[in-house]
Amino acid sequence: MGIDELINYKYIVASVLYSVLGIAILVIAFWIIEKITPENLWKEIVDKQNMALAIVCAAFIIAVAIIVSSSIHG
Repeated sequence: MGIDELINYKYIVASVLYSVLGIAILVIAFWIIEKITPENLWKEIVDKQNMALAIVCAAFIIAVAIIVSSSIHG
């Protein structure tokens, strides 16, 4: 059994490609949420120390990441 049989490069390339695609979808989804909310989320979280908004944003990011992950891995 050679090293080529142990490491199948097409699975590694597919994993990296899907990871990049998942991160892009996550960033686009966060950008859309940023645009439809009335306040600037980052400014509200960092400057005004809005902990509740930070928790909601974290939950949103985790939720989208779970959806993207499950859609990639089946």
